[in-house]
Amino acid sequence: MEYKHSGSSVGANRKHVQITPKYRYRMMRSEKLKVFCRVAIEEACKKHGIRIEIIKVMEEHVHLIADVPRTMSDTLALQIIKGGSSYLLFRICPNLRKRYPRGHFWTGGYFCDGVGNSNFTATYTYIENQELHHSASR
Repeated sequence: MEYKHSGSSVGANRKHVQITPKYRYRMMRSEKLKVFCRVAIEEACKKHGIRIEIIKVMEEHVHLIADVPRTMSDTLALQIIKGGSSYLLFRICPNLRKRYPRGHFWTGGYFCDGVGNSNFTATYTYIENQELHHSASR
């Protein structure tokens, strides 16, 4: 794990994040929308210094591990990820406005948990195997 140095502190701030489209619609069924969604999240993160370690876009939710700047709160990081990606998605796919006329692509809630050295591999594997995980539950 790579630690970040800033001023008088040293550490890491990795987060496991899960976000879901409003009303849990299966919006990312097509491969095209999955790619657009991934690109929108990556661009929103890159613009604000959030580095994505892994991202997995499923039909009705997205998992990612993000290395967030140490000065950024979880709330602000999620606001950037959800708000920025939503803004970009509506620019890339104007037809999404038919489903979401008010411009809110993501639900208000989210899952966010810290990922340290001890559980990074387990979390990474969990995200990597999402298709297997969800196909078994259906």
